Amino acid sequence: MLKNFINIAFRNLLKHKFYSILNILGLSIGLSCFMVISLFVIDELSYDKFHEDSENIYRIDFAAKLNGSDHISAKVGAPAAQALLNDYPIVTDAVRLSATGNWFIKEKGFEKTFKEEHVLMADSNFFSFFTVPMIHGNPKTALVRPNTLVMDETTARKMFGNENPLGKTLVLDNTTDYEVTGVYEDLPKNSHFRQNIILSIASFPNRANSNNWVNTSFNTYIKFQEGIDSKQLEENFPELIEKYIGPLIQRFFGQSLAEFKEAGNNVGFSLFPLEMIHLYSDKDGDLAPNSAISYIYIFSAVAVFILLLACINFMNLATARSASRAKEVGVRKVMGALKNQLIYQFISEAMVISFFSFLFAYLLTMVFLPSFNELASKELTIAQLFSGSYVLLMFAIMLVVGLFAGSYPAFYLSRFQPAEVLKGKVKLGMKSGALRSLLVVFQFSISIVLMIGTAVVFDQLSFIQNKKLGFNKDQILMVEDAWILDKKVETFKTEVKRNINVENATVASFTPVGGNDNSDLYFKTPSGEADQSLVTNRARVDHDYLETMGIEMAEGRFFSKEFLSDSNAVVINKAAVKMFGYENPVGDKIYTYEGSQDQPEVVGLKIIGVMEDFHYKSLRDNITPLIFSLGRSTGFALFKVNTENIQQTIADIERTWSDIAPGQPFTYSFMDQKFDSMYEAEQKIGKIFSVFAILGILIACLGLFGLASFTAEQKTKEIGIRKALGASISGIVFMLSKNFIKLVAVAFGLAVPAAYFAMGYWLEDFAYRTDIKPMTFIGIGILAFAIAWLTMGFQSWKAARLNPVKSLREE
Repeated sequence: MLKNFINIAFRNLLKHKFYSILNILGLSIGLSCFMVISLFVIDELSYDKFHEDSENIYRIDFAAKLNGSDHISAKVGAPAAQALLNDYPIVTDAVRLSATGNWFIKEKGFEKTFKEEHVLMADSNFFSFFTVPMIHGNPKTALVRPNTLVMDETTARKMFGNENPLGKTLVLDNTTDYEVTGVYEDLPKNSHFRQNIILSIASFPNRANSNNWVNTSFNTYIKFQEGIDSKQLEENFPELIEKYIGPLIQRFFGQSLAEFKEAGNNVGFSLFPLEMIHLYSDKDGDLAPNSAISYIYIFSAVAVFILLLACINFMNLATARSASRAKEVGVRKVMGALKNQLIYQFISEAMVISFFSFLFAYLLTMVFLPSFNELASKELTIAQLFSGSYVLLMFAIMLVVGLFAGSYPAFYLSRFQPAEVLKGKVKLGMKSGALRSLLVVFQFSISIVLMIGTAVVFDQLSFIQNKKLGFNKDQILMVEDAWILDKKVETFKTEVKRNINVENATVASFTPVGGNDNSDLYFKTPSGEADQSLVTNRARVDHDYLETMGIEMAEGRFFSKEFLSDSNAVVINKAAVKMFGYENPVGDKIYTYEGSQDQPEVVGLKIIGVMEDFHYKSLRDNITPLIFSLGRSTGFALFKVNTENIQQTIADIERTWSDIAPGQPFTYSFMDQKFDSMYEAEQKIGKIFSVFAILGILIACLGLFGLASFTAEQKTKEIGIRKALGASISGIVFMLSKNFIKLVAVAFGLAVPAAYFAMGYWLEDFAYRTDIKPMTFIGIGILAFAIAWLTMGFQSWKAARLNPVKSLREE
């Protein structure tokens, strides 16, 4: 019986090739989109689960609120790890990690230098805490001694070829020798940290042995005993705060912890599950930029909706073709076929189409997966497509799609009564297609929402690009790692400024596009009351920073070489004036602590000027207080250049670098490019949305094209009569198209409010955002109507041009 059903299904597919191709193509595109997005989602959800006991590993986070300002960090102070091990037996292990920035590394006795950007310092138990297999060396002792390091396999091969690097000596930053004590397997791609070199924490004794609880300097992870609920430890955090941080609050603010909290301030720890870091953590001090769970929800919804669009195509075309199958159903029933047999027959046809779509979808996915990887910055592989569990999942999806897409047509067609069918009393056309109309509306509603979403994302990116930032990001060449020049950095700056194409220059670690970000505690009065205190961003800059960056002064002046007293002065922004409550800030003082934690000393710094506010963080964040002091900080050499002969200018700067620092890698970028990279996630979302919006509208149009073709086919006699009576081609085209246009109009009306609220919610992540413009909706509406009209208008035009004599003769 099953074989018979399948044979008949193949016969019908071959008989109606046009509709079969439309169905298979639509379902294939929908399934392929679902496959690509499901691979992406599975990969995102798998982060850090390769570690043994990953479900028992947590990161300790720090949060403080001072005078209305929140400070949330993925780091805690150095003593926290050992204190937790000592005080709470349910904590079985703890490890500290800290990113150390860029290093220039070369093998001792050789000149070739490598720049390594992903370097970490870690406790000696790193390899017993995390599941990172060691290839060479002893994992228990590799990070015990000072001045030792381990590296991943790729880095070892890059530096030493196929030679075993154990025992080799590397020179870091031309100053310190490190012994290679181990080589470990490359960290999996689904790890929230991907550092390729790990230094022993014993190499930094001052940081490792610090007793400062409020200097958040280490990403600290702890491991619980099996079956322990993390809340058991979190319930004890108030006690931990009282014991270790309470005395510091008393010392610095002259208040008890209770008084500190009564004033509206707070301080505390929290636990963050290891497996959730990649999708849920967006905090200062994260070891790497993370993704967001909201994007998983968005992409998953897009995948399901696009698959639904494809299924709806099948259902629409199957029910629209009911007239051509009606006599078949009638004859079969007269010959004794049961309703269940007819249902099985039509579901078999759906399953055959689903199967071929499944195979073609796999082929499409294999072809376009590399392009998606480039678009989404992922490394998904074709091998993942053919893993046993994934193939089973997709096979189950194929069955569900076949049943879902074929169930309604099967039940709809099998209910026809043979007496009425054979008398020709089956209702045809759009009037009997209420469900069909509803499904077309649903298809176009989803497609239009995707189109509007894409437009709003690109509107926001355009807003970001064109917003006045308060500083000049154009024509700024950023030479990285200027610290390697040490005392010669000023010489480098001076020599480059002699170039006629270089207009100005400054040396600083702080940049408005993601440079070094530090903060200190400042207060308005020398007594240091908590209600007058604020944790404030601060940066050390030189005399030329303001002019080079194009930042404007609101009042007062910037640092000048004519005033030696500027070494004890600061320049603050308007946001700081507002937050601290200054009325006449220029000439007043702001206070901070210097010295050790045990013997802090209050120091007053004279405010000599107030800057206009500028965006020194992402536009997702409000502008917060910022304090500049005069000092040496050599992360970047920043040059404002003339762009007329930019390649020659870069070559000249590189030549100067090589003369001053021979053998050291020269790395540069432009500030506008760095600014764009801050919004890389939004750019990816815009591109991915645009692709899926195009695919969604394509699938919807395939269905509309099929329905228009079938409607024209069913109205052949009516069209012939109308033309014989003098109807124009345009009138017939309008007659055939008007019902479809009405459905698209209804879809647009439903899509607009849905898209407005969805994209309004997305824009809430930005403190500075574009307005959702009416013209966006109007433009997308016109585009949707134009696409729909062209899709069905072509078929209607073809039908309207038929010779009425031929149409009526055939009838």
